[in-house]
Amino acid sequence: MFEIKRRKKGEFREGKIITKNGVIFTPFFMPDATRGFVKFLTNEDLKIAGVETLVVNTYHLYLDPGIELIKKAGGLRKFINWNGLLLSDSGGYQVFSLIHKNSQGGKITDEGVIFKSPLDGSIHKLTPEKSIQIQFDLGVDMMVCFDDPPPVSFSWEKTRQAVERTLLWAKRCLMEYQRQLKKRKITKENRPLIFSVIQGGKYLDLREYCARELTKIGLSLKNEWFFGWDGYGFGARHLDEQGNFMAEVLEKTASFIPENALRFALGVGTPEDIIKCFSYGWDMFDCVIPTREGRHGRLFIWKDKPENFSVSDLLVGKKFYFTININNEKYKNDFNVVDENCDCQLCSKYSRSYLRHLFKSNDPLGPRLASLHNLHFYQRFMRILRQK
Repeated sequence: MFEIKRRKKGEFREGKIITKNGVIFTPFFMPDATRGFVKFLTNEDLKIAGVETLVVNTYHLYLDPGIELIKKAGGLRKFINWNGLLLSDSGGYQVFSLIHKNSQGGKITDEGVIFKSPLDGSIHKLTPEKSIQIQFDLGVDMMVCFDDPPPVSFSWEKTRQAVERTLLWAKRCLMEYQRQLKKRKITKENRPLIFSVIQGGKYLDLREYCARELTKIGLSLKNEWFFGWDGYGFGARHLDEQGNFMAEVLEKTASFIPENALRFALGVGTPEDIIKCFSYGWDMFDCVIPTREGRHGRLFIWKDKPENFSVSDLLVGKKFYFTININNEKYKNDFNVVDENCDCQLCSKYSRSYLRHLFKSNDPLGPRLASLHNLHFYQRFMRILRQK
């Protein structure tokens, strides 16, 4: 269930999500624990950084370690020993990326997707129903419908076909979701939240059409305790063919979503893109950027004390951070702390010179400390958006 605490009409809002395993306040950012872990980081590291929710991936966990093993463990939460919240992506983006990059990798039909495992070449079939079943087996708090995410380069007509398939599958996903609730005897209070996904690429008319039809599907299948989708996600990439942020598409798409539903900007992103999406009314964000960049030695550094920045500063584009690449030679003799405005484990104990030494020595402590710092930066940044 989602409650809006404060809002500015048509723009940013602050809210609260109540799930079966806890409460989280919006806006918030989730690191990608694709295969059930965030590389180089322990659960304790994540908690220290302020992480409350992880995003896991249905496709990857289905292939390895496999759903049967996770079920034997008592669900994903027990398997990975995580007591925070979990959101599962449907796996659609990963499967379709595999096929769009290589037509020999699989086949897309209205029934589902047949694909070849990149791990061992085995053949698998993933349908909307199976994706939902897997996500119930994982035992997550929030799940996402299986959808057809087209590349941004697709024509209007090819994108429209992906939208129609997304709508067809959304209805099947929701019907399977309701079947699973009954089959597993899950109560209203203990049900996972469910998100549909708005496709349409760069075409605003298709995004609006998809959002409108998804809303109709949710309302058509309502019952005594389900009144429509808990949330809507922004499907496919948020960047155009040249890599530019599709600001108008993100802004307009948010306006197509019912006011009382969560808005999940999947794959967003950089601090600048998160701020823009927050100003458009998006509530939830996830991306590999902070941890992936950290593993390669790129760190986010505050320009000033975080409490000195206001939301208005951020919304008008005031640059509140810069980045450094710790692998650069100039940091060899730099004995300053990495970020004087940060109190994470890295910045409290070690110098830039030492962190560079760890990276040059290929010691895993380097990527671990850098990833931890970046997550700490992101979570502190999100707290500013909530509290200011």
